[in-house]
Amino acid sequence: MENESMSVINVVSLDPFYIPPRGSLPLNDLVGITAMLPKVLSDIVTGTRKVHYQLCVLQAFLLHMYGGGVLFILAAMAFDRYMAICRPLRYRSVMSVRTVVSIVCLVWGLDFVLILSLFILQTRLPKCRTAVMNVFCDNPSLLKLSCGNTALNNIVGLLTTAAMQLLSVSVQLFSYIRILVACIGSRRSEAKTKAINTCMSQLIIFCIFEIVGTFTILSHRFKNVSPDLQKIMGMLIFLVNPILNPIVYGLKTSEIRNTLLALVKNKRTG
Repeated sequence: MENESMSVINVVSLDPFYIPPRGSLPLNDLVGITAMLPKVLSDIVTGTRKVHYQLCVLQAFLLHMYGGGVLFILAAMAFDRYMAICRPLRYRSVMSVRTVVSIVCLVWGLDFVLILSLFILQTRLPKCRTAVMNVFCDNPSLLKLSCGNTALNNIVGLLTTAAMQLLSVSVQLFSYIRILVACIGSRRSEAKTKAINTCMSQLIIFCIFEIVGTFTILSHRFKNVSPDLQKIMGMLIFLVNPILNPIVYGLKTSEIRNTLLALVKNKRTG
C-alpha cells in the first residue's frame, strides 16, 4: 500500500476531462441545459407556453436522461478516483481503454433503458388535459395530463428513482470511504491533501444535486408545496450543475487556472 501511495500525486493530477467517464460529464450537462433552457427562454420572449405534445415528451425524456446521467456519471467518476488513489500501480491495467469504454456504455445504456421504461408506461394512459403546470416538461407533469389510473406509473417511477439513487450512492460511498482510509493511512501529507481536494469538489456537486433533486421529486407528491417554489427548485436541477461543473473542474485544470490568474493580474496592474 505504501508503494502504491507514492504514486497518488502523479495519477490524481490528470485533467478531469481527460478520462472518458469524466468526459461524459460536460456532455451530459450539455444535454440538460440544451433540453431545458431554449424552451424556457422562448416562453419568456414570446409570452406563450404552448408546445407540441411530442416536443414536450422529448424535452421530458432528455431532462430525465440528464438527471439519471448525473447520478451514474458521478458514480463512474468516484470509482475511477478510487482506482487512481487506492490502486495507482494497477490503474493503467485495470482502467484500460476497453474497461473505460464499457463503463461509459453501461452508464449511458442503463440510464437510457430506465428512463425509456418510464415513458413507455405513459403510452397506455389516455390524455384529457393540455396544460402543463410547470416551466418545463417532465414525467410528473405529463402524468398530470392523463385521466387514467397513474398508480403503476408512480410506483415504477419511485422504484426507478430509488434504484438509481441506491446504485449511485453505494458506489460513491464505497469509493470515498476507501479513499478516506487510504488517505488516513498515507504518511505523505501532500498526497492526502491532493487526494481529498480531488474528491471534495465532486462531493459538493453531488450533495447540491441530491438536495435539489430530492426536494423536487417529493414536491410532486405533496399538494401543499408552493408551485412557484417547485418550479424554481426544478429549474435549479438543470442550471446549478452545468454552471458549477465547468468552474469547479476547469479551475482544477492548470492551464485554465493559470490563464485566469494571469488575466486577473493584468487587470490589477492595468
